[in-house]
Amino acid sequence: MSVFAGLPPSRWFAALKRAWLLYHLGDPRFRFMWDAAPENEWVALDCETTGLNTRTDDIIAIGAVRIRDNRIMTSERLELLVRPEKRRLSAESVRVHRLREQDVAQGISADEAMMKLMYFIGSRPLVGYYLEFDLAMINRVLFPMLGMGLPQPKIEVSSLYYDYKFQQLPPHAQGSGAIDLRFESLMKDLDLPVWSAHDALNDAIMAALAFLKLRQLRAG
Repeated sequence: MSVFAGLPPSRWFAALKRAWLLYHLGDPRFRFMWDAAPENEWVALDCETTGLNTRTDDIIAIGAVRIRDNRIMTSERLELLVRPEKRRLSAESVRVHRLREQDVAQGISADEAMMKLMYFIGSRPLVGYYLEFDLAMINRVLFPMLGMGLPQPKIEVSSLYYDYKFQQLPPHAQGSGAIDLRFESLMKDLDLPVWSAHDALNDAIMAALAFLKLRQLRAG
């Protein structure tokens, strides 16, 4: 009898996909990322990079913090400086994130950073603002290690915010697209603190704050 017998189609497909991915996983030490996630836990994530090209630029800092229920667990955080493999820091990138060549030269390798990040995340869903970019940078490093990218569910803060604001628009304005999704605007509209931007941990914590506030607003 199939191990999937009795499951509804959606769960059957998810179980089959999980089994296929685990079979092809390049490093079996990381099977735990496919475990059931701890209930009401997430990880907010942000990266700083040498630029915005996901094919040629490098990660130079990673910040992550765990969220549990309605609390941001700042005592359970991850801050990593990452030594770039290919790209030197331009003057423009230093102005953005204030990390210099001598700073990142003390960082760990990208592969070591990925190992630490995977153990920190576990199977928890990921939260972030413009998370697609961060994951593209992370997954580029992970593919040679695992043969795949991070498998956890992803929650995009700007999408949550868009849905929340869209529901507040009158019908005649719902096709206008007039919702400001810039991070600073989003934070101010949610009456949340805006800290120094382009610091990986600060950005991760602010994304976590926005996520929790939007969950509260949507539940109310």
